[in-house]
Amino acid sequence: MIDRVSRSHARPDLLGSSSTYQTFSGQLSFLRRAYTREIQGADLVVSGLPFDLATTFRPGARFGPQAIRAASVQLAEIADFAFPLNANPFEILAVADYGDVDFVSGYPDKAVEVIEAHAKKLLAEDVTMLTFGGDHFVTYPLLRAHAEKYGPLSLIHFDAHVDTWPDDGQQLDHGSMFLRALREGLIDPKRSVQIGIRSFSEDDYGFTVMSSPWIAENGVRATVLEIQKVVGRNKAYLTFDIDCLDPAYAPGTGTPVAGGLTSLQALTILRGLGHVDIIGMDVVEVAPAYDHSEITAIAAATLAHDFICLKAWQKRQRKD
Repeated sequence: MIDRVSRSHARPDLLGSSSTYQTFSGQLSFLRRAYTREIQGADLVVSGLPFDLATTFRPGARFGPQAIRAASVQLAEIADFAFPLNANPFEILAVADYGDVDFVSGYPDKAVEVIEAHAKKLLAEDVTMLTFGGDHFVTYPLLRAHAEKYGPLSLIHFDAHVDTWPDDGQQLDHGSMFLRALREGLIDPKRSVQIGIRSFSEDDYGFTVMSSPWIAENGVRATVLEIQKVVGRNKAYLTFDIDCLDPAYAPGTGTPVAGGLTSLQALTILRGLGHVDIIGMDVVEVAPAYDHSEITAIAAATLAHDFICLKAWQKRQRKD
């Protein structure tokens, strides 16, 4: 008798794929990758940051990492012919799911320290981090760890909001951390872009801002070319707040704003960034309590899946 249990709950290594027989059960890891903290030899490591104490409207993004993993199972089933790579990314890229970071309830002020330590531990293994929030504040400590390793970064920021509101440098606020990151020298605003914005700010702080109406008028190709021009050869960190998408495509989020990008627009832009040196990515603000038919989680899982395909394509190009 075929041992179906072992195939749906355990993987022998970080490379390759195998049938899991059914999409509606089995191990809840991202794309059915090995759930492990033994990440030596990994190219890319997935982890979750279930933290949402910096939200200013609807809470619930702490449940985002598990929702994204659950929505990824169908994508895992078609890994052998993954679109848009049209090949199996896991034959090229060794990927592990590290699980979620633990946060001690009642000590939100420790979040920066906990997340930064987690990121430094993974980056010490020379892996690419793919991280699921949590609210958008989690990107700030991730940037601190990445900038320590790589130097000042270009920020590729998909969002409805600019997230550069002033604060006192101490508060936990998912709408101000990129101004703090700029002032700390973690990011270079002149080499950074904000995509899908549809909120007011008195100052662009040097960022190149491509609003949602601008993208609708100029198209995704112009958007990709502008990102390539601004970022150039600089190392970039990509952060995707799911509320960049219109609520029709991503209702399950804390601060939905009408008039956003479609899933197709966002995915097409991401897929066009193969010549940009993206050294890490996060997907944040998925709040499944407000989702419908998992469409927000599916969009988030597909964005993360396509980032893996992008990194696999880049690795294959280097070998060729």
